[in-house]
Amino acid sequence: MAIIDKPSNFFTPHIWSGTNSNHTESIGMQPDFVWVKGREVATDHTLFDAVRGFAVSKSLASNTNAAVDGSNTTAYGGISGVTSDGFTVAAGSSNADYVNTSGRTYVSWNWKAGTTSIPSGSTTNPSAVSLSTTSGIGIYKITSPASGSYVLKHGLGQTPKLVIVKDLEATQKWMVWVDTFSNLTNDYLQLNDTAAKATYSTCWGTMNTTDCTIAVGGTLDANNDHLVYVFTEITNYSKFGFYVGDALNTGGPFVYTGFRPAWIMIKRTDGADTWTMYDNKRLGYNVDNNPLFANANTTESTDDDLDILSNGFKIRRNSGRINTDGANMVYFAFAENPFVTSTDNGSIPCTAR
Repeated sequence: MAIIDKPSNFFTPHIWSGTNSNHTESIGMQPDFVWVKGREVATDHTLFDAVRGFAVSKSLASNTNAAVDGSNTTAYGGISGVTSDGFTVAAGSSNADYVNTSGRTYVSWNWKAGTTSIPSGSTTNPSAVSLSTTSGIGIYKITSPASGSYVLKHGLGQTPKLVIVKDLEATQKWMVWVDTFSNLTNDYLQLNDTAAKATYSTCWGTMNTTDCTIAVGGTLDANNDHLVYVFTEITNYSKFGFYVGDALNTGGPFVYTGFRPAWIMIKRTDGADTWTMYDNKRLGYNVDNNPLFANANTTESTDDDLDILSNGFKIRRNSGRINTDGANMVYFAFAENPFVTSTDNGSIPCTAR
């Protein structure tokens, strides 16, 4: 399998300072999924994507179970469009602007997908699609049936590692499937909540190289529009897995990814704790990789949790949310740079942060 020598063509974090006016941000590619969080002030996360169309009225918040919140994002601003090189940030009418207040800084995590053709074999077609087999991401807008299951032909050519579903019409939790669950059809996490892994009678069905089967009643609300994110694992670009915490009793877990991470998210599965997020653009040196939390509107923490290394990451703190002794932690990581680039580009090794 070919190595993605420049992961930033497909995923990159980005930071900027607010201006109180409409402006564009250059990130080096045209994104299809943009996730934004203010750093210094307690404001909601705001998520935008190509399948619903980029507009300030179409923001979703990973830290709430609310449906699309057009009224707040109109007041607070948002991502109003994309360019070939980045995105447009719109100013809001409120001082509580979530993305563009002068004097505040923001971070976005940006994924490129791109292909908009409905995957072959689909019988109940998504109303909109953006996917990439190269980078292993699919974004889909679907309408659930009245009962039974929705069989999503994801078109990614590999079995998913991570599936996230959000109802766009009702106040419902973000449902998360991870392929490390022991019960793949009944277990779930909630992105907007600290809750441990839970079990419902049926949330999911078949997850394979062609299909994602999602149950009505367990994960989908009948007849409603839903957003579905599907991720597969791409060697030296993305890695999804788990580790067991040691509370620093044996020096802290080391997680091998095969690349220097640009972004990491960690969640304890067997106990209640936060979804903890790190990236390579804020601050800029080990061990100061300040966390944000996907399930909370809180400000950036100053905890010294981990080191970002040339081939993975190393836990450096005895913390319940990332390193409870004996606890199971799932993680999701995207690359800044492969550990060693391809021979076509000189086999250049990378270093730790």
